[in-house]
Amino acid sequence: MNNKYRKTVIAGNWKMNMLASGIKPYMEELKSFLPKTKSCETVICAPAVNIPTLMKLGKEAKIICGAEDVSEHDKGAFTGDISAAQLADIGVKYCIVGHSERREYYKESDFKVNAKIKQLLDKGISPIICVGESLEQREMNLTSAHINYQVRAALNGIDVNSLRKCVIAYEPIWAIGTGKTATAEQAEEVCRDIRAIIRDIYGARPARSVSILYGGSMNAKNAAELLAQPDIDGGLIGGASLKPADFATIIAATGAENE
Repeated sequence: MNNKYRKTVIAGNWKMNMLASGIKPYMEELKSFLPKTKSCETVICAPAVNIPTLMKLGKEAKIICGAEDVSEHDKGAFTGDISAAQLADIGVKYCIVGHSERREYYKESDFKVNAKIKQLLDKGISPIICVGESLEQREMNLTSAHINYQVRAALNGIDVNSLRKCVIAYEPIWAIGTGKTATAEQAEEVCRDIRAIIRDIYGARPARSVSILYGGSMNAKNAAELLAQPDIDGGLIGGASLKPADFATIIAATGAENE
């Protein structure tokens, strides 16, 4: 992490797991484990039906509310979709886009991801832009080429001022929900490459201001080592974010100390 130039972000991704009725006990437990001071911005990206409850109950724990997806359309006859305007209207500050599950299960293209990013930025919401390679791509030494393409496609048409609101999350697909984790060195190598790509597009100063998260099975045991890397500025946390004690441990690993 480099707190001098950019913010540290720990973002939970609950996916399709939490009921609204479970948020109150979750928050009560989380608050009992949280350090009294935090050195990171703490976000939970929740299913859309849970956002109002999370927003209300998360205030005391200073949880920022995020969404898990958004439509690429501004409005219209798109049954089941949720627009960036609708998210902004209820106070959502972050939204995940391009998650590997959306790319794989719903065949979302890089072009659709780019359109969603533009919708979010237009409504003042920070996109958490997910990029990552499969095990096959890594074994074929295609990681760098694949990440380069995904980052450039995601940021196509995004000006430098809008870049400041963007967060990039590196999530090696082979390490999501598998229990496998990239080593700290492997994760740092790709996050460093992502920053180099941004530097090539926008220049050194904007590149060093972008927060880059690691999103491949970061947990309570490995968070400190991963977060100690200079180009890893936080985590996009899946399963561990559903466990208050583990999520609090990851938050504390950003450098917060109990008073």
